[in-house]
Amino acid sequence: MLDQIGLATTSVRQHSEEERLLAEVDRKVLWLSAWMIHHANHLRPSADGLKVGGHQASSASIATIMTALYFAVLRPQDRVAVKPHASPVFHAIQYLLGNQTREKLEAFRALGGAQSYPSRTKDVDDVDFSTGSVGLGAAQTIFASLVQDYVRLHGWGDGTPEGRMVALVGDAEMDEGNIYEALLEGSRHGLRNTWWVVDYNRQSLDAVIGEGVNDKIMGAFTTMGWEVVELKYGRLLQAAFAEPGGTRLRDWIDACPNQLYSALVFRGGAAWRERLLEDLGDQGDVSALLARRSDDELARLMTNLGGHDLGLLLDAFRSIDHDRPVCFLAYTIKGFGLPLAGHKDNHAGLMNPAQMDAWRVGMGIRPGHEWDIAEGLGITEADLRGFLARVPFNARGPRRTTAPALPVPETLAIEKQAQASTQAGFGQFMHALARSDAPIAERIVTTSPDVTVSTNLGAWVGRRGLFAQEARHDLFREAKIPSAYRWEAGPRGQHLELGIAEMNLFLMLSALGLSHSIFGTRLIPVGTLYDPFIARGLDAMNYACYQDARFILAATPSGITLAPEGGAHQSIGTPLIGMAQPGLSSYEPAFVDELGVIMRWALGHVQRDGSEGGSVYLRLSTRSIEQPRRDITPALAEDIVAGGYWLRPPGPNCAVAIAFCGAVAPEAIAAAGLLAEHRRDVGVLAVTSPDRLFAGWRDAETARMAGSAPAPSPVERLLRPLPRHCCLVTVADAHPAGLGWLGSVEGHRVKALGVDAFGQSGSIAELYGTYGLDAAAILRAAQAGSPGAPLPV
Repeated sequence: MLDQIGLATTSVRQHSEEERLLAEVDRKVLWLSAWMIHHANHLRPSADGLKVGGHQASSASIATIMTALYFAVLRPQDRVAVKPHASPVFHAIQYLLGNQTREKLEAFRALGGAQSYPSRTKDVDDVDFSTGSVGLGAAQTIFASLVQDYVRLHGWGDGTPEGRMVALVGDAEMDEGNIYEALLEGSRHGLRNTWWVVDYNRQSLDAVIGEGVNDKIMGAFTTMGWEVVELKYGRLLQAAFAEPGGTRLRDWIDACPNQLYSALVFRGGAAWRERLLEDLGDQGDVSALLARRSDDELARLMTNLGGHDLGLLLDAFRSIDHDRPVCFLAYTIKGFGLPLAGHKDNHAGLMNPAQMDAWRVGMGIRPGHEWDIAEGLGITEADLRGFLARVPFNARGPRRTTAPALPVPETLAIEKQAQASTQAGFGQFMHALARSDAPIAERIVTTSPDVTVSTNLGAWVGRRGLFAQEARHDLFREAKIPSAYRWEAGPRGQHLELGIAEMNLFLMLSALGLSHSIFGTRLIPVGTLYDPFIARGLDAMNYACYQDARFILAATPSGITLAPEGGAHQSIGTPLIGMAQPGLSSYEPAFVDELGVIMRWALGHVQRDGSEGGSVYLRLSTRSIEQPRRDITPALAEDIVAGGYWLRPPGPNCAVAIAFCGAVAPEAIAAAGLLAEHRRDVGVLAVTSPDRLFAGWRDAETARMAGSAPAPSPVERLLRPLPRHCCLVTVADAHPAGLGWLGSVEGHRVKALGVDAFGQSGSIAELYGTYGLDAAAILRAAQAGSPGAPLPV
């Protein structure tokens, strides 16, 4: 641990010109962040009367840290994840740097304005990593650093020097478990070029935190191989400690409970004096140390923590001359510089108009000049603008990069088999890509939370190798121990093996999927995991999509079809997750040739800009089923991608149609054969993507409600040939709601079959019979929905 006293060897020196200018900028950043929130809550008209919010106290605690970083320390190649509640500080900084507009600040937390939490996709300023769900933005920096190393070791990039991935972390964020999963993963992969700055203000949303948390935080980072720099005391306090009686003052501060310290901060200088004299007054050195300071001076002294001392922060940040990961534990005061400072209720608190008016006077801000960049400062606007023009971080302007799309192979060909599962087909397609010399194959990066073999990525890894910072040999192979998998690891490998933590998988996919925008290199990330465990990483998956990161996810095996494994490994609601997740197109193909079409489309889809593209989720199965003997025509391929096609087209007098998804294809086909003997013109609809069908239908309906006349959506074209009296029987190895909506499209009756209870162990036939997915269940549903001659149930 770096001695924080040693950082302040110049604590008695006059402020340098840089520090003088930075101190003025710091005042302006604090003012703008607080005013932005005040304007949104007290001055901007409100139609609904809702509190807007904005976290003035949380912003104030980190303003000086962010000023030091953005205006003096960071370089253009550095990337930052800003703690969510410091969004106003970030926007204020970007406003001063010319990357944000006054109009957006005036509309903070309003439609079209600066976002409540920094957003890559919704803010106009230079957001590197979206934040919002606490802990995820911080953890993202670890995986972004690993991706930076991946790009460098593969010899790609545009020649820009390596950057630091910097996380500004609230101390309450350290309660999130995903942070420690990410720290452990980083330590496995030789993490470099990563800084975390913990805003240790010792207050959470609802309370002042307990004692000793600092030691636990520092211990966790030290255990994971990080250097830890504790920034506890500012230079005023360090100078006071050097005075007679100063050692006792330091001991008192070190032993002071967090709640008491916060309460004294809120009460001010007179309260500090009363308490310190009560606990330490000796009519000697300590009393004299206190007497030499007025109440205001004593309050400034006792709140001079490391995170609020610009010179100390600059010394600390600039002392790091290596690429090992570093955690700066910066002690701060929540609400520092505001009337709310230290109060335990200040997290969501706002200065009222009277408080703001008084604070405005103290800041030297004239009414009507609140947004002026030099208002209230001790420097001219010309000097301020000259300083801002020299800020290293902003030297290149916007720092978002681009990379050209990679060509997608015309076909993905594998040997056709009479019986196959979609999971096995996925592995074969990946192996075919591994063998190819197509440029896109070099840019595919696979990753998995320790289920590489069981999700059929083994052949890909055998040919393309594991990624590691340095070459690692397979000791089993060298010892001539037989193994089906010969995996070499080294800097040119294309598979990142992760520990069993699904949050880390999605954070890695997010970092890989942003490489073109952050590091100027196009990567195609493909991740695999067990389908039921999507839920364990759902927050990080949502976060990845919110950032518009692009990836392909193969989730397998799925459903109760994973029969002997039992209910703990059998997914039910994951197709509904796929349908509900913005930025993600979900598919559940039944046949391997469908999967080939979808995978080829996905390789292009993840590279398309804006709303034309996105990520792709493949829900696959281990069930080996009979494969259709056919050639995929362009029209059929288009239907597969759009979400469905008629495997058995219905006739004009169709009384029953079966719509199926995924592994239950044999049951649907068998039931249709039996039905055909008793019902006319039975149709069988293969639904490859309930998600895409629903999205297309919703878009068309939305356009019609807005007065447009769009072409019928794919699902409308599929269902309109069915007579209105026709019954739709839907069946999927998943929750029945995933297909049950089909009846709303054209008003057909629907009998929706699926799974809405936890699974259990058994054979496929036993479980399909128990949960109503077999041919007999389909016939019973058809009988109920289409009265007529009895069916052979």
